[in-house]
Amino acid sequence: MEISKACILAANDIIEKAQLEKGDIVVVGCSTSEVLGSKIGSNSSPETAKVLFESIYGVFKENGIFLAAQCCEHLNRAIIIERDAVPFAETVNVVPQPKAGGSFATEAYNHFDNPVAVEEIKADAGIDIGSTLIGMHLKKVAVPVRLEVKTIGEAPVTAARTRPKFIGGIRAKYDEALL
Repeated sequence: MEISKACILAANDIIEKAQLEKGDIVVVGCSTSEVLGSKIGSNSSPETAKVLFESIYGVFKENGIFLAAQCCEHLNRAIIIERDAVPFAETVNVVPQPKAGGSFATEAYNHFDNPVAVEEIKADAGIDIGSTLIGMHLKKVAVPVRLEVKTIGEAPVTAARTRPKFIGGIRAKYDEALL
């Protein structure tokens, strides 16, 4: 399947299956190297990142959902996100580059209206393209989401949504709509 088409399908699928709403945040970790069939971190491609970013961001923006782009390990998996999504977050000073932050995060930084870098967030859902390990940026209780798209290019795709923690004990009652 064409990369752009796969990204659009995956973005729409996570919105539907995770029941995302306007204002929610989806973290995306993406290895363009893996998409191209190379070892993660070995073949960063700004051209591939452009296709991936434009496809995913277009769907999320149209639905009022914020995209959080995870940087690579060279920037300690920092997040590039729109300031409006995290108005009170403490920002850090870094500008991602293809070999230090990753091509996808670089594309996000270059195209968001008001990009900021933060060390961490607690996203409502996530899409991991190429086994980049996004779990550290999800809320505490992550639940796997089985997307229709299993690969983008050559990269495996996994996804998760989050739900509120259960608290209480045997007498507690839970809101089934939040499961």
